Amino acid sequence: MKPVILFVLFNILTLLNTFAQQSCMTAASIKALDAQWEANNLNPDPEFFKSTLAENFIWVHNHASMIDTKEDVIKRTEIQAAKGTTNTRSRTQSEVKVEITGNTAIVTGFTVVDRGPTPTKYHFMRTYVDVDGKCLLTGNHTMAIPEGE
Repeated sequence: MKPVILFVLFNILTLLNTFAQQSCMTAASIKALDAQWEANNLNPDPEFFKSTLAENFIWVHNHASMIDTKEDVIKRTEIQAAKGTTNTRSRTQSEVKVEITGNTAIVTGFTVVDRGPTPTKYHFMRTYVDVDGKCLLTGNHTMAIPEGE
């Protein structure tokens, strides 16, 4: 009887673990996480970036003018949070699409960033990976769209 109970218990735990590992990798949860990324770039919370960026995270900015690591992003947001201010007035996403293959999600879309005097529209592509049931952002590439395009 005990081996049967242990077997059933083991299978239940395995199923729960499998479910937990797959739960973050849905289009809805990835879109929500990506919206949090935008919100935390507008109103920086360093803890969000510490827990959401993969250790090997890389952000390639417009025309590779700047390339950030996880450490760079956290350092910048800690400074912004301490000052209580950023130079960004708003960030608005549109046309957000999520493509999931296995444990990886690619998110694409546009973000209009207003830092004055006029807003800039960026195309972005971000890569999220499910690591032990938690979706982490591993890469972000942003490219400014010239006005009129």
